[in-house]
Amino acid sequence: MPDEEQFVIPDRLPVVPLREMVLFPYMIMPLMVGRETSIRAVDKALAKDRFILVVTQKEAGEEQPGAEDIYKVGMVAMIMKMLKTPEGRVKILVQGLLKARIVSLLQERPFALAEIEKIKEEAPGEVTPEMEALMRTVKQQFGRMASSNATISPEVMVVLESLDDPGKLADIVAANLALKTEEAQGMLEIFDPVSRLNKVNDLLNREMQVLEVQAKIQSQAKEEMDKTQREYLLRQQLKAIQQELGEKDEKSQEISEFREKIKAASMPEKVEAEAEKELHRLELMHPEAAEAAVVRTYLEWLVELPWSKSTTDNLDIGIARQVLDDDHYDLDKVKDRVLEYLSVRKLKEKVKGPILCFVGPPGVGKTSLGKSIARALGRQFWRISLGGVRDEAEIRGHRRTYIGALPGRIIQGIRQTGSNNPVFMMDEIDKIGADFRGDPSAALLEVLDPEQNHAFSDHYLGVPFDLSNVMFMTTANLIDPIPPALLDRMEVIEIPGYTEEEKLRIARKYLIPRQLEGNGVKEEQFSISDAAVLKLISHYTREAGLRNLERELATVIRKVARGVAEERISSAEVTEENLQEYLGVAKFMPEALLEPPSVGLATGLAWTPYGGELLHVEASVVRGKGEVTVTGYLGEVMKESAQAARTFARSKILADETLAAGLKEKMKKLFRHTELGDIDDFYQVVDIHIHVPAGAIPKDGPSAGITMATALVSALTDLPVRKDIAMTGEITLRGRVLPVGGLKEKSLAALRSGVNNIIIPEKNEKDLEEIPENARRQLSFIVANHMDQVLEAALLKKPEGEKKVVA
Repeated sequence: MPDEEQFVIPDRLPVVPLREMVLFPYMIMPLMVGRETSIRAVDKALAKDRFILVVTQKEAGEEQPGAEDIYKVGMVAMIMKMLKTPEGRVKILVQGLLKARIVSLLQERPFALAEIEKIKEEAPGEVTPEMEALMRTVKQQFGRMASSNATISPEVMVVLESLDDPGKLADIVAANLALKTEEAQGMLEIFDPVSRLNKVNDLLNREMQVLEVQAKIQSQAKEEMDKTQREYLLRQQLKAIQQELGEKDEKSQEISEFREKIKAASMPEKVEAEAEKELHRLELMHPEAAEAAVVRTYLEWLVELPWSKSTTDNLDIGIARQVLDDDHYDLDKVKDRVLEYLSVRKLKEKVKGPILCFVGPPGVGKTSLGKSIARALGRQFWRISLGGVRDEAEIRGHRRTYIGALPGRIIQGIRQTGSNNPVFMMDEIDKIGADFRGDPSAALLEVLDPEQNHAFSDHYLGVPFDLSNVMFMTTANLIDPIPPALLDRMEVIEIPGYTEEEKLRIARKYLIPRQLEGNGVKEEQFSISDAAVLKLISHYTREAGLRNLERELATVIRKVARGVAEERISSAEVTEENLQEYLGVAKFMPEALLEPPSVGLATGLAWTPYGGELLHVEASVVRGKGEVTVTGYLGEVMKESAQAARTFARSKILADETLAAGLKEKMKKLFRHTELGDIDDFYQVVDIHIHVPAGAIPKDGPSAGITMATALVSALTDLPVRKDIAMTGEITLRGRVLPVGGLKEKSLAALRSGVNNIIIPEKNEKDLEEIPENARRQLSFIVANHMDQVLEAALLKKPEGEKKVVA
């Protein structure tokens, strides 16, 4: 062991911080150096005198420790060996020489360099009997600990026996104890040898107590193991005795019950073979084994699944039609599809269950359709919500290797219904998600494919289950978010919003009776006129579905219920005139009644996931430099439509005498104090601002093109736009009007808002058949294939002789 007095240790040394390790005197330790600054410190030491200062950092997670992040007292060490690894790291072997204190940290880059103060410990002097007794105690305690700890080298005991220096004894013992970083650093900072030895003695006493407790725990564990083995032998003996007596133990009884259930379940051949195999495994296991519980749960799932149990379909088409009509008004397309399935089922026994996808705005009855269809067919009904589901295991289940594993929601639903042909409703399939746990929509590809789901494999079951008899139904507000591969497997049936007349009939037949019963009001205690219901629909709700309508009706009926309960009234009659007393001031007013025709304000029609909506487009013209501003949180397609509308308006106004005359008057108003040249260059001296209100709501799509063009032409010519007319259509640079989608929803939105005249593209004329007949009768459609026709219908001409134009 080298003596530090043989070396001349400089006052400045490179510093290498350690994580969760403390180097003690005389201790030889291998170190793996990975930090760039530490590697440079090692290189500096090797190039000079091989001395480094090894200190411990306070927080192990600190990547680049500074002066405040390391302990001040460390160990001067000599680098004995060095080896560079292929990864660029350095492995060194160091030996602690003497303690040192950091006076100041001179630099941190490119390596840490510290000015140090060497700590010299005084010799302990004459060994007193007390000191001799303490040293013997420490050696004995350490010897006892070493005998039960294989990590302590026997050579350490040989070295300790020859030591008579309390300081060196304390250091070597502390270096071989499993101390926490703070405790080890505390030992390093005790400079008095006797105090350090006393501290080591305390730590050894604590360690011996821990070892005694550990030995006690191991002894108890061994006793428990011996007890378990003894119980197992006794159980085996008891089993043999019971067999001799002709009796059965609990385990044998359980195995017999499982075997009977397996036979009664009428499983497919392969599934039954798997069940028998698992049952044989359970028979060989100890009843209290953890694996036995897993196998037992698996067998319970297998025997309780309805492998061959199914409900009998109600094949009476007339009764099924009556059930569907009783539960839902209209929705003829859906009802016809269900009756077609029943008709085919009546003619052919084995028919694969259809995969229907109901798409429509909220509140139109998509989910409740599932219950109605199940009732019409006489089948069990099960519903799961896929909104926000991100884990593939929700569909396919977890593998049995996981703790608490269960089958997926599909198999769980089949087990709950108790039949293999239920009506299975999957709500909100367009809101399914995907993350690191997998893509549930990909797992649904097999479930919702009639060509594959006859052998659906759940991860938990590990055996195929036939889903071809299940009638799957899904619902969605939007088609776009559904993956194309999944959408291709489903038959999409669109359910539009309702007209006011349809809502009135639904309220009379379903909503009002349901709310009367739910609020305890008798029919003779409440009445409401049709006019009041229509006013409630148009002035207090604005939706494609029925949820808000039912809420408002519930509010009215609750107020009546309160009056009856307080004995203020015996009955109530709600009319159009007194509706406001129950619901307060109207929330909505028909668009046509809001304000007179305006310049630069056109009404368009937009499609949303919740039905159609009116879209107002404003245009304003001011003096400027020819700039165009488009605002209102618009998407790229809508901004491009605005540019196309501007280009068309510019060419159209200059080519039309009437519009050009209006432009001249507009320019005179704008430039009343300056001379104006030819209006051909008007676009270079005015700024155009197109704005679509409701700026917090994202808007995109090309269908507002003709609306923007109309508003822009109106603003440039001071010709007002009719308020009783709405429009939809894409515009080209030449003024052609191109077709758009969602005409049905847009038309119903116009009708709800009191706008009865609608301009539509000529190529959308064929789509008018999709609009309910009673709605078509109330609407007037103007077919246009060019912007000239749009402007002719939408702009109001000024009376002859009128010169003043209100902007």
